[in-house]
Amino acid sequence: MRSFDFAPLYRASIGFDQIADLLDRVSAHEGGQSSYPPYNIEKTGEDGYRISIAAAGFSEADLEIEVKENTLNVSAQKPKAEDKKTYLHRGIATRAFERQFHLADHVRAVGASYEDGMLHIELIREVPEALKPRRIQIQSKSPLQVEASPA
Repeated sequence: MRSFDFAPLYRASIGFDQIADLLDRVSAHEGGQSSYPPYNIEKTGEDGYRISIAAAGFSEADLEIEVKENTLNVSAQKPKAEDKKTYLHRGIATRAFERQFHLADHVRAVGASYEDGMLHIELIREVPEALKPRRIQIQSKSPLQVEASPA
């Protein structure tokens, strides 16, 4: 197991705290995060994204989606079944899960749908006008006139 020290990033950069924190989070969860449930992240447009999570065996009422700060939390809890079933083979996992996605600045969840065992979460990146690139006109400068001060 490898351990990386990102402390030099904190000393050698200014204003990149979020990147260093992200690297710390990724390295801390690298081996410990479960692959259940499987999911896809796709780009649906220039500023659109979709997270699709395979949540077979869960109903809409069992699923919960919450956005707090820049973290999207998706969790599911299956209620305890009253009837005792005898399974000869149980290949459909309906165990509880919690999956976190760290969202970049200006990315927000705009909707979710659940169809055929797939939970789809729609995301959009909305960059404020003040942060978008803008063109600045160059004006020709007239010669500088200096007034002589009376002596």
